[in-house]
Amino acid sequence: MLPDAVASLRCPVCQDPLRRTTSPRAALVCGNGHSFDAAKQGYFNLLTGKGTPFEADSADMVAARHAFLAAGHYTAMAAAVAELAAPALAPPDAVVLDAGTGTGHYLRAVLDRSPAAAIGLDISKFALRRAARLNPDAVNLVWDIWRPLPIADAAVDVVLVVFAPRNPAEFARVLRPGGSLIVVTPRPGHLAEIAERSGMLGIEDGKAERLSERMQEHFAHGTTTELDIRLELSGAELADLAYMGPAGHHLDRAELARSVQDDGAVTANAKFAITVFNTAKQAS
Repeated sequence: MLPDAVASLRCPVCQDPLRRTTSPRAALVCGNGHSFDAAKQGYFNLLTGKGTPFEADSADMVAARHAFLAAGHYTAMAAAVAELAAPALAPPDAVVLDAGTGTGHYLRAVLDRSPAAAIGLDISKFALRRAARLNPDAVNLVWDIWRPLPIADAAVDVVLVVFAPRNPAEFARVLRPGGSLIVVTPRPGHLAEIAERSGMLGIEDGKAERLSERMQEHFAHGTTTELDIRLELSGAELADLAYMGPAGHHLDRAELARSVQDDGAVTANAKFAITVFNTAKQAS
């Protein structure tokens, strides 16, 4: 039986341990009486106060991402992430945190390869509705990754960050000694063939170097795997690809679909870097 990921959670108000209740309603509660009810779709919203200043992905953006990923275009990347996570998830009490879980697609691949207790975080309730359906045994939480994570010190074995914000200090805090942080980022040239005409944002120069610089204070640099995936996309799939990412916040979905509907099949190369950062192991 897998460990309960709730045991790794802490109340965002007082930092006391959280526990799950089912009566009189499904909720996460702490000993000081702070309570967070489950949404009917199965996730929990732990954000307090004013919530988050960041713009969450909309229902349409999430639907586009679900359609694109369900078509299998990034299956090779999900499989690569799952293989890299597997060694750290071998212990029977292993816990994985997916920071920016989105629809839960990549976490699902990891759990299919390495059954473990799981926590998924995202600021989009629309994404978490899908994540909770795909990963019902995970604890799916609305949370802002830039804030201190509602997770105990040294409580998880793997942190996944797939196209999501990175909070190195907090990731280092919640990882156990010997744990792994797996970060997926686009490389220069990612989708260059279609980026301009579909309105997608370009890849900034020096992004990989800045990632390493931000992480080196908290992690030892491990290994980087480069993965290229050749995509053959219909106009509708191209529209989904453009709309599911950050550009979706300022693109008009209907206009985008009309602009690419006559393109026919298009090809592009997705270029990823999958970097594993390791925490130091405790001296024996």
